[in-house]
Amino acid sequence: MNVEEDLQTAAWIARQVGVGRAAVANWRKRYPDFPQPAAGGANSPLFSWSAVQAWLVENGKAGQLAATGRTVTGTQLIGDAPSVQGLDRDLSDLEPGELLARVLVSLLPRLGDDAPDDDRETLVVLDPACRDAAVLTAVAERYCDHVRLAAQAPDDTAADTVRRVLPAVGDLVRVGDALRTDLFAASRGTARAVLCVPPPAMRQWPATDLAADPRWRYGLPDPADPDLAWVQHCLAHLRPGGVAVVVVSPVTGQRPSGRHVRAALVRAGVVRDVIALPDGLAEGAVHLWVLRRGGDEQSVRMVDLTGLEPADVPQDHAAWKPVLAADDQALVRSVPQVELLDGDTPLVPARYLRPAASLDDLGPVTARLGRLYVDLARALPQPTPASSAAGRSHVTLAELERSRAITILPRDATPRAGDLLFRTMGRDPVVADGTADDERGVAQVVGIDTDRLDPHFVAMFVRADARAAPVANTHSALTRDDVRRCRIPRMPLIEQRRYGDAFRRLSELTAVAARLAAVTDAVVTQTVHGLTAGALDPAALGAPGTIEPPENEKRTQ
Repeated sequence: MNVEEDLQTAAWIARQVGVGRAAVANWRKRYPDFPQPAAGGANSPLFSWSAVQAWLVENGKAGQLAATGRTVTGTQLIGDAPSVQGLDRDLSDLEPGELLARVLVSLLPRLGDDAPDDDRETLVVLDPACRDAAVLTAVAERYCDHVRLAAQAPDDTAADTVRRVLPAVGDLVRVGDALRTDLFAASRGTARAVLCVPPPAMRQWPATDLAADPRWRYGLPDPADPDLAWVQHCLAHLRPGGVAVVVVSPVTGQRPSGRHVRAALVRAGVVRDVIALPDGLAEGAVHLWVLRRGGDEQSVRMVDLTGLEPADVPQDHAAWKPVLAADDQALVRSVPQVELLDGDTPLVPARYLRPAASLDDLGPVTARLGRLYVDLARALPQPTPASSAAGRSHVTLAELERSRAITILPRDATPRAGDLLFRTMGRDPVVADGTADDERGVAQVVGIDTDRLDPHFVAMFVRADARAAPVANTHSALTRDDVRRCRIPRMPLIEQRRYGDAFRRLSELTAVAARLAAVTDAVVTQTVHGLTAGALDPAALGAPGTIEPPENEKRTQ
């Protein structure tokens, strides 16, 4: 088998096996022996298809291979399909990069509306930093075959991925670093739209070597500001009236070294929107800059969507209209040029949007919070000496398995309420409660015979051995042999249940304390905002007092 042909993306594998992308992602997280990426890096991993096939057979999933090669809606057929409407997938089936790609594409206008005589040959959409096919696939999903797709990929692996997923792109995929060597330089000023997700690993760019390049018409970006180089690269490729959407780090919008470029962009009226996105759509926090070449914007619309869930960010062009037109100064505001140019020209929504000081509920919430903390104090454990545990004998889970008091279930077993779950990433064992959370990060599932063992008792006593296990795999997941070595004390069932009830109450206490901490933080944040916005007086905090830190914190100060 040709090695390059054997390497495939997770999306390709999902289509071949006949499952959603989320299923492949779940296999990677849940099964430590799932084949590791063979190439492509963290952003666009490629897997050995032959190794995945072997893994499917070994793990009892061979039946899913019957779907191999029969999909008719997969993106590998985009170039040949007369319509790609079948590509639409449920949002839960998309990875963060695909969600981000859809958001970028949804901010583009209906191409061709401003120039009805345009044909497909002149409606070019370019991805100049194409590390995978996610962005161009989202373009194809929206515009079908009404536009031409072009991409500059950083390496041959990324380029091969694009050609494999989008065969219609053809020779409009070129390989090379677009900032250092613009392989579409001859066609600058012709793209109808440019979509760009700059590589996150880039910390500097070769500004000195490219100082004379005509792309930097708004000023030569500092070596530490590669995003500003990408912004100008995208603008250089747009035709008049063309739109670019660029993913930009929030620090780019306020770093002093980039002030001169930001100011020039604002004065030229090419910056239309700056949109702060919620965490979870990319690696770290990101903003979107929406730019229009030849624009004459007298203000920049600042939009803060950080309070949304990633899947709730608009992914359809029509869905942006109510968001951008909202009469909510905490969500969106058009900031005039004169205000933007006053100082360091920060292009950061948080600088211009402040949450409304709604204090009507603050008093009742604070009072309720105080009562809950009193209740919590009453629920804290009171030390009660136990009889000596020195004489306890122990039994391993391997012995319990042989006596059929427990059953170590297959790795793809669906957890049931009452099962013991050993988690990945070094997290403590828990008892399944029958909710969707049971499926997340599971390394091993152990069925419990509740006529002989109390599940919470077992979960409490295997903690120490589970933590001490020398886990060597990348998911920090215990193997079956690790699980079998864990021990619990021998106790009558009635005594087990006493310990199990205590452990369950402590688990509930931990959950309540975590929720109270989150609510307390929200109350403090709202109070600080009320003070700084002029809606609250310092007297709101009552008489001055001192909150004593715990003794161990005093010693570390």
